[in-house]
Amino acid sequence: MNLSETNSFQSVTYLKITVDQAGQRIDNFLLNYFKNVPKSHIYRILRKGEVRINKGRIKPTYRLKANDLLRLPPIQYQPKILADSDPILEKKLAQNIIYEDKYLLIINKPPGMAVHGGNHINIGVIEGLRSLLTNMPYLELAHRLDRDTSGCLMIAKKRSMLRRLHDLLRQGKIHKQYLALVKGRWQANITHIDAPLKKNILQSGERMVLVDNNNGKSAISKFHVEQSFPTATLLRVYPQTGRTHQIRVHATYGGHPIAGDQKYGDKEFNQYMHNYGLKRLFLHATKLEFSIPDINYHLAIQAPLPTTLQQILNKLRLKKT
Repeated sequence: MNLSETNSFQSVTYLKITVDQAGQRIDNFLLNYFKNVPKSHIYRILRKGEVRINKGRIKPTYRLKANDLLRLPPIQYQPKILADSDPILEKKLAQNIIYEDKYLLIINKPPGMAVHGGNHINIGVIEGLRSLLTNMPYLELAHRLDRDTSGCLMIAKKRSMLRRLHDLLRQGKIHKQYLALVKGRWQANITHIDAPLKKNILQSGERMVLVDNNNGKSAISKFHVEQSFPTATLLRVYPQTGRTHQIRVHATYGGHPIAGDQKYGDKEFNQYMHNYGLKRLFLHATKLEFSIPDINYHLAIQAPLPTTLQQILNKLRLKKT
């Protein structure tokens, strides 16, 4: 039964967990299964023990196993208002698919596009792809990019691939490269920044990530100077961990904020780069590479630098000469 078409689930349902569904947390499974049921309702039926595995109560953190027998209770709820499709966004996504096989879809995410819908965003990349690719029953984000960052974004087409990718990400075995234009002359001998990061909410309510040597989570970024200009430096960045806003915060922490960064950047430098025509964050996820030996799978994919960013570099090179 498709719960997006009704506001009730009238009887107890039993599901046998498949190999492809195994490994995910029960709360995440239910949030995906009951796509338009409020999250609070999902956690309420878990807390009350109405969802059971093999006749026993489970916690939201329980990870499903193949052949588990899942009991789902009758559900009545106020359905969410589903986002309308966005033909313009869908067209842009279709034009930016740069790789696809039976396991994986990779897009060159345009800047200004959120990876998923939220409080102030009706539809993001994943919702747009699900609306566009209706013949694909399973599409899930394997990782995330900031809304203002462009470049390689992986979407798993199978639950088994999503699990593998998450394992690789946890182990640091997905090698990512970014291109970033930063303020000033980056010293070539500064090859990495190791500074723990912590998410914070300021008094204004704004969410910020800050360096916190006492309570932050480990965050390491490696840097290589691609080209130096009188007022800026083009860097190739290799994040060794995947913290929120990691590259942006590390660049600012190192004294060289990224051009166009409205949250962590330098206002005067941003204005200077705006005069060159920069109207966005100059951060681009340019390459992904990883291997999965057990299925003989290797992928190295590149997303070319957007024309708008390449034009900025061309102007800086002309200014240099």
